[in-house]
Order: sequence, then C-alpha cells, then structure tokens
Amino acid sequence: MDQNKITEILNRPYSRELLARDITRLAYIATDGTPRSIPIAFSWNGAEIVLCTSKNSAKLPALRQNPQVALTIDTESHPPKILLIRGRAELDVVEGIPEEFLRMNGSYAMTPEQRAEWEAEVRSLYDGMVRVVITPTWAKLIDFEVTLPTAVAELAQERAARQAASV
Repeated sequence: MDQNKITEILNRPYSRELLARDITRLAYIATDGTPRSIPIAFSWNGAEIVLCTSKNSAKLPALRQNPQVALTIDTESHPPKILLIRGRAELDVVEGIPEEFLRMNGSYAMTPEQRAEWEAEVRSLYDGMVRVVITPTWAKLIDFEVTLPTAVAELAQERAARQAASV
C-alpha cells in the first residue's frame, strides 16, 4: 500500500480517535507456527505504533523469527469503529522504563496517589524493557459510514445491482 494512502487513512478523525486509545490487539505467528492475538497497551507517535514488553516475553522470539504483525484497534459501541493495521515489528531493547510505556498507561482511571504507586511498582519490577516499534505498511479504517468490511461492501454492491435490474 502506498505510504500516502496509509497516512491519509491514519489521519482521518476516527483513526486519530482510535490511535489515542490504550489497547490494541497484536496478531503474530508464534515460534510453533500457530497464530496468536493478544491485547497490549500501545502508543502512537504520529508515524509508528510502540508497544513495550518485558525482556523475557514469549512474543519476542516469535517476532524475531517473523516480524510481520497485524493490529486491531476498535470501539465497543455500535456501530463499531475499527482500525486495522499491518506492519513489521522492530525490537529495541532499552534500559529502564520507556516513556511510551508510562504514557500508554495514562488514561486508566487512577488517582495521583495510585499513579505514583503504579509507577514505583513498574520501576521496581523492570530493569529494562523491549520497545516493539511497528511502522504501518497497510491500514484500513472501517467506520460503517464511509467504509465497510470488504465482504459487506461487495454484498451491498450486489444488492444494488439486483435492485437496479428489477426496476
């Protein structure tokens, strides 16, 4: 997919709302060859999606073996808004806690005291983390206003053709 098209899709208002959320679903192929889909916190920096994970995470060997991933970010209300992204994961081992990790967990309802306790717990648990950086290579926004899932759009076109033929 052309980078300009990806940028246009990711800059749409609904996409921007979805990219401001806390949780995405990361799909990847595990080292045993089976698919995995996991919820994980993320941060969008305007060009990349950044996930942070522990240095001993089971997903890391899988991402080193096959860095192709897919992400889904969606809403719980009807009609749903769904942002689908594909990309390649690059792994960046860092010392300490990445700022993205602290920011991506920022919209949970916590009092300032709870936030301070959570951050102290995180800093005591991790001596470092792995930033999983994903640059989108494909994107689709399904908003049920302008765009539909491909199969549904095809059915709507077929129905319109049938209706036009019966007139």
